[in-house]
Amino acid sequence: MAIKAVIDTNIWVSALLNPHGYPAQLRKAFEAGSFLPVVSAPMLEEMIDVLNRPRIKDKYDLTSEEIEELVILIEERSEHVLLEGKIALCRDKDDDMILETALNGKAKYLVTRDNDIKFDKQVSSFLKQYDISVKTVAQFMDALNIRSTK
Repeated sequence: MAIKAVIDTNIWVSALLNPHGYPAQLRKAFEAGSFLPVVSAPMLEEMIDVLNRPRIKDKYDLTSEEIEELVILIEERSEHVLLEGKIALCRDKDDDMILETALNGKAKYLVTRDNDIKFDKQVSSFLKQYDISVKTVAQFMDALNIRSTK
């Protein structure tokens, strides 16, 4: 059984913007089947929104095709969960959907760069109850025994 992980939208976005960083390596590991992402509709909507913002799309010369390719890849090869909006722990309410996605998908890992999620003691305690570990991209790659090329 594949390791389940919620990959925060900021990491998917970074994977597309910088083809040489850790997030891009994580995307390659995903494409190779090294883990099973867990996603929810609000997460996909947020990713699509961010990637289509003119200041992002124009600055990084993103094409609609590149964005669509990533979204379709994630949609087709991830486990989808429904959210009910029952979690209200985070300072940033958008982060609650990430927690609920991890919980509902029974993910083992939540991979993020978001300091509110990584360092909030209440969030850590909540996730720990469900055996969900918060990891950076590099830590998650280590957990998968994937050697980084950085």
